[in-house]
Amino acid sequence: MTIPDSAVADGYRLAKERYAALGVDTEQAIAALEKTALSLHCWQGDDVGGFENPGGSLGGGLAATGNYPGKARSADELRRDLDLVYRLLPGTHRVNLHAIYLEADRPVERNAIEPRHFAAWKDWAGANRHGVDFNPTCFSHPKAADGFTLSHRDPGIRQFWIEHCIACRKIGEYFGRELGTPAVTNIWIPDGYKDSPADRRTPRELLRRSLDAVLAGTIDKRHNIDSVEPKLFGIGSESYVTGSMEFYLAYALDRKILLTLDSGHFHPTETIADKISSLLIFMDELLLHVSRGVRWDSDHVVAFNDELQAIAREIVRNDALERIRIGLDYFDASINRVAAWTIGARNTLRALLAALLEPRATLREWEIRGDFSGRLALQEELKTMPSGAVWDYYCRQRGVPAGMDYLDVIREYEKTELAKR
Repeated sequence: MTIPDSAVADGYRLAKERYAALGVDTEQAIAALEKTALSLHCWQGDDVGGFENPGGSLGGGLAATGNYPGKARSADELRRDLDLVYRLLPGTHRVNLHAIYLEADRPVERNAIEPRHFAAWKDWAGANRHGVDFNPTCFSHPKAADGFTLSHRDPGIRQFWIEHCIACRKIGEYFGRELGTPAVTNIWIPDGYKDSPADRRTPRELLRRSLDAVLAGTIDKRHNIDSVEPKLFGIGSESYVTGSMEFYLAYALDRKILLTLDSGHFHPTETIADKISSLLIFMDELLLHVSRGVRWDSDHVVAFNDELQAIAREIVRNDALERIRIGLDYFDASINRVAAWTIGARNTLRALLAALLEPRATLREWEIRGDFSGRLALQEELKTMPSGAVWDYYCRQRGVPAGMDYLDVIREYEKTELAKR
């Protein structure tokens, strides 16, 4: 399946001419994409298992489906898998860690985790020029067994999770300081009810107090950026989620922190693409978790579909590549996990490149003067423009497999590494 260098070069030459006819500079588009870093979610490699409690089960409305061979069993294996994924992506990218991916000689309670438990991750990230983002793990724990954490009515349980989130902010600050690039520490909780509650307000009051307690500690904003992540519903919280979009949007605006939009956290017919332009008017930055929900927040591998392309277009059309932090969030255990990582990440980058190849000035000009026929015609024409040829050229120029050649690398890795697990 290898694409000859001559074919890549010829394809790019023709594509460059086609885009130039529309007033688009392909080299500028590539240069803009080169500066864009994705934050790859570590939990794709081991089905959100972590290393706190090997063999433990998920909870909090999370489910990893499938049992494809080769799951990472240790942090070293997980880092080796990530190393391969990064080699298959053009550009320099980040890694997103959950608190349960600590490394310790003995069990450590979540409210007692410290930067030293992530020293190996810091060393690996530094050696490979990866920035690190971080997340409290407010699920898969006895103190989250009833589906409530920071909004729990028991003050002792609430305090435990407050202490956990405080510890995570300090770890985020540690990564940001040591690696020279700020970590985003993102708080998501599973809190909610399966059936309709009698009191919707009290848990939200408790959540507000808990978050205020978490954020009260002094953390250097040059090294750590706080974010909160809303959700419409989850397994076990179908009727009510404490941390709703309305709650977290108001909280993030009032407390001047980031808001996270997960593309799987809303109604199946609701896209986060339409929210981006509105939020950027009032917020300096946003964090995205790019996923693919199929009928529910099922965390499928990101596909090059209409929703992904709409998200990418809104980022680019709003000149927001430097204001929006893009992370991935899915976990598929039904296929090769390294392939899942790679396919989703490459699709996200391809969608951004296609958006960067739009003749944005022309589209805006025609819209302003009311030429909606021309706008629609051009939008439709762009759907079959040769952005794939530009992508192949970009990959080949950066020493990354073009086309489907990356799959051969993954299959060889499966034979030599994953099959032994």
